[in-house]
Amino acid sequence: MSTYRIGEQRIKSDDPGMNDALAHAYTAKTRPVCVCRDPGIEMYIAKVAGKFVIKRMPNSGGDHAPACDSYEPPPELSGLGQVMGTAIQEDPEEGLTALKLDFSLTKVAGRSAPIASGAETDSVKTDGNKLTLRGTLHYLWEEAGFNRWAPNMAGKRSWYVIRKYLMQAAEDKMAKGASLADILYIPESFNAEKKNEITQRRIAHMGKAAATVKGSRRLMIVIGEVKEVAQSRYGHKIVFKHLPDCHFMMNDDLHKRLLKRFEVELGLWDALEDTHLMAIGTFSVGNTGIASLEEVALMSVTENWIPFESTFDQMVIDAMSRANRRFMKGMRYNLPSSRPLACLVASDTAPEPTAMYVLPPGATEEYAAALTELMDESKLAHWLWRAGEADMPALPALGHDRGPRE
Repeated sequence: MSTYRIGEQRIKSDDPGMNDALAHAYTAKTRPVCVCRDPGIEMYIAKVAGKFVIKRMPNSGGDHAPACDSYEPPPELSGLGQVMGTAIQEDPEEGLTALKLDFSLTKVAGRSAPIASGAETDSVKTDGNKLTLRGTLHYLWEEAGFNRWAPNMAGKRSWYVIRKYLMQAAEDKMAKGASLADILYIPESFNAEKKNEITQRRIAHMGKAAATVKGSRRLMIVIGEVKEVAQSRYGHKIVFKHLPDCHFMMNDDLHKRLLKRFEVELGLWDALEDTHLMAIGTFSVGNTGIASLEEVALMSVTENWIPFESTFDQMVIDAMSRANRRFMKGMRYNLPSSRPLACLVASDTAPEPTAMYVLPPGATEEYAAALTELMDESKLAHWLWRAGEADMPALPALGHDRGPRE
């Protein structure tokens, strides 16, 4: 729970009068100050869905105390550093964030669908100027706070909560001249008694994708939890949980490339119980009302909705969760799997957080060398598990012991 200074008033984030205080400050153009450190760190106010929220200033996440909700690990420990300021441009004065996307939001008749988003290549190129589809999901997930964990979050994440905060994360974002919230569809929690109301809201919202402009069909973005990837009469489809009466169709070509590109994510979902498989996709709606996917990306998340990339990632996350620890998961964004990242950042070690890394079995010499370089150049203490060579080491100690641990 964060505490802020607004003018001469100190107020906690859960104070019932917080929205009124922020509304007054917003009108007066007064900046709140987070008091997690002395003398305080300036923030800004954004208006989201009719409510006012406090956000950290660009590039200030590392200035906050590790236990603060606004703390952000050094940019080199995730893929955020590559896209912040280029693909993601924050404007504190307007309270809006502009996103540059590398995927299309229009469908030209006769043009074939692109490969599944986030496809990895055997060459190196700069793609930090625009967000991939996978990178967009990672950004919204991090903005919603679902890459963070604290003991008091246990049992509090349901699909209702996931949807609520993802939608909130999209509210003050603009992409290709449109509000991201207007073109984003996330299924509501299924309720048999309110089925007709939910269906009508879905039809009304997705109707925006049925419009055509100068021969091009508009596309929307869907985010949902995958229930199954199944065969349909003339191709394949993704069936989302909480959405039993609306399936998203795929042609055979897109399905084949999806299975190849996201083989790891699909394999983890199949092998590990109590995990979730998230999908983000662009889609069109034909005159028949049928939703057809154009581009898709997948992401594996744990039982507590924390993203992970391997069984070793999941083991570290589970160990930290069982120990009632506070941590953040580094998100990959546009970076390929050949680039090492911090698995987690433990935010409950002192005086600074500890970056936690996993060297997977069979890693190439180049990958191992890059990981060593990343740890050496980081200002944070590090913890390293050489998976396959040794048992997982003891977790970083609480509150003290900043030294490396392997």
